[in-house]
Amino acid sequence: MNKTAPSAEFGGEMKGPQTWNALAEVLQVGQFLPEAYAAYRPLLLEGLWFFLERLSASRRAQLLAEQLQLPLATSPAQRLVALLRQCPTLHKLGQVVARDRRLTPELRESLQGLESLAPTTPMAEITAIIRRELGAVAGLEVAPVALAEASVAVVVPFIWRDPRESAPREGVFKVLRPGIEARLHEELEIWTALGPFLEARCAVHELPALDYRHTLDSVRHLLAHEIQLDREQVHLARAAAFYADTPAVLIPELLPLCTPRLTAMERVEGRKVTEPGPSLGARRQLAATLIEALIAKPFWGNPQSAAHFHADPHAGNLFLTHDGRLAILDWALVIALSKAQCVAVVQVVANALAQDEAGVCRAIASLGQPFDETALRDAVAAGLRRVRQGTFPGMDWLMGMLDQLGMAGAIRFPEELTLFRKALLTLEGVVGDVAGPSPVDAVLILTGLRQYLRDLAFRGLAPLDSQAFGSHLSTADGLRLWTGLPVTGLRYGLGAWQDALEAGNRALESRRREEGLVK
Repeated sequence: MNKTAPSAEFGGEMKGPQTWNALAEVLQVGQFLPEAYAAYRPLLLEGLWFFLERLSASRRAQLLAEQLQLPLATSPAQRLVALLRQCPTLHKLGQVVARDRRLTPELRESLQGLESLAPTTPMAEITAIIRRELGAVAGLEVAPVALAEASVAVVVPFIWRDPRESAPREGVFKVLRPGIEARLHEELEIWTALGPFLEARCAVHELPALDYRHTLDSVRHLLAHEIQLDREQVHLARAAAFYADTPAVLIPELLPLCTPRLTAMERVEGRKVTEPGPSLGARRQLAATLIEALIAKPFWGNPQSAAHFHADPHAGNLFLTHDGRLAILDWALVIALSKAQCVAVVQVVANALAQDEAGVCRAIASLGQPFDETALRDAVAAGLRRVRQGTFPGMDWLMGMLDQLGMAGAIRFPEELTLFRKALLTLEGVVGDVAGPSPVDAVLILTGLRQYLRDLAFRGLAPLDSQAFGSHLSTADGLRLWTGLPVTGLRYGLGAWQDALEAGNRALESRRREEGLVK
């Protein structure tokens, strides 16, 4: 069958299996997973079809009708993106992975179109919503054409000649797309059943028993906030206050035309950060600014309270303004890591530097709910071996180890840590497209050292064991690291000796097998 053209089976009954089988054949969903994850291709297809078949009959008919209207030469990647666009939760997932370099270039390019779309919602419907929310507003002129459309909202420019101001204000309205709330709620209900389904199918396909239920529930709870514009307005106000001392960052100012179902804010002029920059140096500086603003500043900048992170840092929400500032848009989704969680992350790194296996295990265990202590110790031992071999125990190292533990089912991490990992992956993909390999660890180390030095001025007034500092380290922690240097050196030496012995034993065993001495 022609892989770029829909089969004749599209003309059948909308809910018949032949129709969906034909669509599956045309989309070729499995090919989009990298070869390293080839075993998961059947699971991906089954999961997608489980989701689609539980949509309402009218929505399934709409999806299939749109596929029929696409040109015969439409590629599978473009067909998939057209499908994702019609489902707000899948649309959001497409944005999350759009910069993931493990995907094929064609699919990445197609998915990046989901970051910011040309508006398709009739403007008459949007202006009707604005009128219903605001009534008659003196001096308000709404543009006749929308600026852009996202997974749940439409962005509409306006000019407001406020009688109390001398100059007109240029702004944008963020308006929920008509019917989006019903669509989102329908899809989120399906997600509650999708996790158990995937877990059951893993057993059939003999795949690792991952905790899909918990992971999808975490994402589901976050996506439910997408349509709560009043909640986003609170996030915007808090972000504006938090970044007020950072001239390189722009948070759109809220304007006094907001309602619980309509957000009015200043209009930001610029381009997506991933569009080509003037020079490699400028792109590298922009990459550092992205990491510092979205990861380092929230992590190090809250001495006693939770750290709040932008949970949706795809390229459509990150603009470079004409005057060179980083504009961070769309604050509907935010993750909060508690002070205790930030302390635990720093403790993992500090104990890894000291080669303290028990300390690393304790700190990781405090981040989640361990189920397999042996697997935890084994993963930590392997992680410390990589440190001895030259890997810095930074965020990349830590997240890799947490991924390994999660995949092995050794520990369940809380919702906010799972979502932080998702946001970090999204941001790393964006940074990679801006300036190459992500320098997350380098930026975090530098900003963390600066914060530790700033903390020194206040440590004399605090108890030795107080961790109420932006660096999340107590004075006692620092003293232990310093006075423990001889023991740390001994641990590195003994560990390196054990590594060499194990490597030698493996080489000897391999040689014996080759010589037929070991059967």
